[in-house]
Amino acid sequence: MPLDKLVETNSFQPNSELYTQTKWIILARVVFAIVLIFSSLFFSTGDSLSILSQPFLSLYNMAALVLVLSILYIFWLNQKKGLLALAYFQTIMDTFLVTGIIFITGSFDSVFTFLYLLVIIYSSMLLLIKGGFVMATFSSLQYALLIELQYYRVIPPFMEHYPISLNVDGYQIIYRIIIIISACFTVAVLSGILSLQLKSARHDLKITQEHLKRVEKMAAMDEMISGIAHEIKNPLASLSGSIQLLKEDTTAGSYEDKLMQIILRETERLKQIANDIRLFAKPRKTNASPVDMTQAIEDVATLFLNTAKWKTRIQISTKIKKNLFVTIDPIHLKQILWNIVKNAAESIENKGEIIISLNSPNNKRIYLTIQDNGMGIDSAKAKHIFDPFYTTKPKGTGLGLSIIHRIIDTYEGMIDFESIPGKGTIFTIIFKNYRSEDSRRQATKP
Repeated sequence: MPLDKLVETNSFQPNSELYTQTKWIILARVVFAIVLIFSSLFFSTGDSLSILSQPFLSLYNMAALVLVLSILYIFWLNQKKGLLALAYFQTIMDTFLVTGIIFITGSFDSVFTFLYLLVIIYSSMLLLIKGGFVMATFSSLQYALLIELQYYRVIPPFMEHYPISLNVDGYQIIYRIIIIISACFTVAVLSGILSLQLKSARHDLKITQEHLKRVEKMAAMDEMISGIAHEIKNPLASLSGSIQLLKEDTTAGSYEDKLMQIILRETERLKQIANDIRLFAKPRKTNASPVDMTQAIEDVATLFLNTAKWKTRIQISTKIKKNLFVTIDPIHLKQILWNIVKNAAESIENKGEIIISLNSPNNKRIYLTIQDNGMGIDSAKAKHIFDPFYTTKPKGTGLGLSIIHRIIDTYEGMIDFESIPGKGTIFTIIFKNYRSEDSRRQATKP
């Protein structure tokens, strides 16, 4: 999976991030309009011209149009709906505004063609490579049409400029258009790649920071929780043994027998909770070995889809890069996968889909994402989902995700999630790539 697809797959954050970036670009556009007005005033005064003469009047009108559009963009932005459409709309409009400025300032001789590149750069920041290519296409087509139509005198020159065809031959026109188109698409590629890398780095940094915060919080509880689990387990064993002995002297199906069965069932449940607590406090990796992630995912997906509770209403799709291995206890890996997939299914009220993606950009880290289209998690609950004993389920212990977090951290991995209420949740797990680590170890051997 390419890096751009990884970033798109791994992120539910475009709404908040796109909002902030769009706000700053609108502000920059307002500043540009103000600078355009004052620079036009300055040059018209310096040349002893009327401030209402052409081409300054047209530049004032252009700046006023930019300000009016910016006000409309602000209203649209504050609605916090259709932000992606707003990002595309305003950047496309900017290419037309740049074309207008170039037309007013001399077309072929204009010094403002670099504004196309600015539009492409910040569209790549907003919309990644796809957005950069869209704006490069719009810019190239508009510039080529403007110059060609003026060369063939379909569009008359602005004010008293001479027709291009009187001063420039066809070869120069073609050469200039090719240069501008090449510059636009080159900038689109470079700025798109840089934007992707920056977005990916920021995403990884966010995951690292959040993961470390949770690890620090959990570390303070380890010894206490482990001690509690140990102290609980011994009395439970005695209680269970005593009930088993008493049960032998009762009549099968009697009232007393039923009560003892309830006690034994709840005792087993308490034992499982104690075992979960111990696993949370001190997960062991003595059985760690290189595990094929593809096979593990397929095994869990097959088992899940053959479970009566889920197979009729949950669909699992996979986007998996083959031959990716991670050093982990196979049981732990399946526990991680099963727990997160089960949580994803439980968040889907009726029929829904779970998408499991596996990728390794540059073969250094393995990115496992599990995405659902369920109810999502609101911000108040999202802060606590990895906290021990925090649960919103009537019969939950609140240890499932806490244990998963601890197991992943034990193998020097990281986990994070992003969610939009009503749209779904995506969990991202990052592991070290076994092959990358193995290559590094081989390289350091004498």
